[in-house]
Amino acid sequence: MMPEGQRAPRSALDRRSFGPTACPPSQCPAPGFPESPTPWRGSVRASVPQKVAEALSSQYGLNVFVAGLLLLLAWAVHASGVGKSDLLCLLTALMLLQLLWMLWYVGHSAAHRRLIRLKDTHAGARWLRGSITLFAVITVILGCLKIGYFIGFSACLSATEGVFPVTHAVHTLLQVYFLWGHAKDIIQSFKTLERFGVIHSVFTNLLLWANSVLNESKHQLNEHKERLITLGFGNITIELDDHTPPCNCTPPTLCSAISHGIYYLYPFNIEYQILASTMLYVLWKNIGRKVDSQQHQKIQFKFHGVTVGSALGLTVLAATIGVVVVYLVHIGRSKSKSESALIMFYLYAIAVLTLMGAAGLVGILIYRLDEQSLDESKNPARKLDVDLLVGTASGSWLLSWGSILAILCAESRPSHTWYNLPYSILVITEKAIQNLFIIESTHRQPEVSEDIRTVRVVTVGNGSATSPASPCLKSGAVAADVAPQGSEMLPAINGDMCLREGGDKEERSGEGALGPAGHPRFLLSNAKGRVLRNIAAFLFLCNISLWIPPAFGCRPEYDNGLEEIVFGFEPWIIVVNLAMPFSIFYRMHAAASLFEVYCKI
Repeated sequence: MMPEGQRAPRSALDRRSFGPTACPPSQCPAPGFPESPTPWRGSVRASVPQKVAEALSSQYGLNVFVAGLLLLLAWAVHASGVGKSDLLCLLTALMLLQLLWMLWYVGHSAAHRRLIRLKDTHAGARWLRGSITLFAVITVILGCLKIGYFIGFSACLSATEGVFPVTHAVHTLLQVYFLWGHAKDIIQSFKTLERFGVIHSVFTNLLLWANSVLNESKHQLNEHKERLITLGFGNITIELDDHTPPCNCTPPTLCSAISHGIYYLYPFNIEYQILASTMLYVLWKNIGRKVDSQQHQKIQFKFHGVTVGSALGLTVLAATIGVVVVYLVHIGRSKSKSESALIMFYLYAIAVLTLMGAAGLVGILIYRLDEQSLDESKNPARKLDVDLLVGTASGSWLLSWGSILAILCAESRPSHTWYNLPYSILVITEKAIQNLFIIESTHRQPEVSEDIRTVRVVTVGNGSATSPASPCLKSGAVAADVAPQGSEMLPAINGDMCLREGGDKEERSGEGALGPAGHPRFLLSNAKGRVLRNIAAFLFLCNISLWIPPAFGCRPEYDNGLEEIVFGFEPWIIVVNLAMPFSIFYRMHAAASLFEVYCKI
C-alpha cells in the first residue's frame, strides 16, 4: 500500500482517460445532482473585463476611422470649410499618438526583458516581416519625394504638407521596428491600455491606407477621363480634379518628375499600410489570449522540385510586363489602338485565369483524395487571412458582375466589349477556386515524414498502460508518446497497427507498405507534395503578375467604356473606386498566403 496522500504517477494514457474525468471525493457531485457551477461562474467573471475592454477599444477605433473617412470624403468633394491641411493635421495627430504608444510599449518591454513572454508562433512570420520592410523602404522613398514636392511648391502650400511626410517617414520606420520585435507578442499586462493602443494603431494605418487610395484613385480617374474621348464617348463631361497647387514649381522639370514618381510608388505604400494593419490586428486579437504549449511547426523555404511551376509562373510574369507596357503605350492614343490594347489584355487575362483555375482544381482534387485530418485549433492569424481572402475578393466580384450586366443589358455592344464577358466570368470562378485551395491548404495538418513517424504502442488494461506483448495491436488501442529510437508504426491493415523494430534493413523491406487505395504510401506522398508545391509556386507568381496591371494603371474597368453608358458615368466610377483597392489587395494577399502554403507543404 502507498502512504496516505501519495498517489502513483499518472501515465499519458491516464491523462487522456476515455471515461469521465476523475475528481477528488470532496469535489465530485452527488449522484443525481448537477455539478457545481462555481468554477464556470468564476471563469465567466474573469473574462467579463476582457470582453468589455475589447468591445470598448473596438468602438473607439471604429469611431476614429469613421470620423477620418468623413473628413477624407469632405476633402475629396471640395466641401466648404474643409481643406487638405485639415485632413493632414488629423492624420499627423493620429500618427504622433501612435508613436507615443509604441515608444512606451517598446520601453516597457525593454525594462522587463528578462520576464518570460508568451508568443504566438503563427503570427508575424519572417517572410511577412521581410515583405513589410520592403514596402516600408519604398514608402520612405515616397515620403522623400513628397518633401521635394513641398519644397518645389512651398510658395503656395501649407506647412502641414511638409510636416506630414516627415512624420509619416518617422512613423513608418518605428512601426517596422515595432512589428519586427513585437508582432508575435501575447500581451498579458496592461491589457486594457494595450487594447486601445493597438486598435488605435490599426485604424490609423487604415486611414493612411484610405488616404493613399484616394490620392491614387483621383490620379487614375483624371487619366481615365482624358482617354475616354479617344474611344468615342464624347458625351461624357471631362472635368479634371487633381488639386494642383495654384503656383509654379521651380524647377518645373524636376517637379514634373517628382509628381509622376509619387503616383508610381503609391501601390507599394498602399500595400504597406494594409499589411501593417493586418499584423497589428492579429496583435490586438492576441491580447489576453490563453495559448497551449504546442509549438507551431517551423516553416522552411526550399526551392526544390518546382521547376515546372516556377517556369510557367515566370513566363506569365514576363508576359504580364510586356502586356502592361503595350497597354499603357497604346491606350488613349486613338480609338483603334485603344480597342486593340483592350482586346490584347482580355486575351492575355483569359489565358492566365484559365490556367490558374485549372491548377487550383487539381490541387483541390488532390486534397479531396487525401484523408489527412484538418487543423481546427484556434489561430487568429489564419482566421484573419481567410476572412481577408473572401472579403477582398468581393471587390473584383462586384466589378465582374457589373461588367456582365452591362454586356447583357447594353443596346449596342462594340466588338471589343464581348471579350469582357468570358474575362469577367473567369475572374469570378478563378478567385472562388483559388480561395478554396488556399483555405484547404492552410487548414491541413502538417505532414510528418515516414522517417520520423515513430510512436510507442501501449495497451489499455484496467485503466493502466502496459507494454505490448505482441508487435501488433488492434485499432482500439491508443498510440501515444514518442517511441525509442529505431521503432516505427506501420500502416493499419484490417484494423491492426503493427510496431516495426529495427534500422534501415527493416525500412527498406517495408517500402512497399500499402497506403490509401492500395498505393505505395511513400510514392503517393512524395508525388502529391511535388505537384502541390508546383501548383502553389505557379499560383504565387500568377497572383504577383495579376497585381501589376491594376496597380500601375492598366485598368480595363475604366477604359472599356460600356459600363459608363449602361450605369452612368458617376455611379460606375464610384463603384470602381470603391472596389478596385480591394481587388488589388486581394492579389498581393493571395500571393502571401500561397507563399505560406508553399513553405508548409
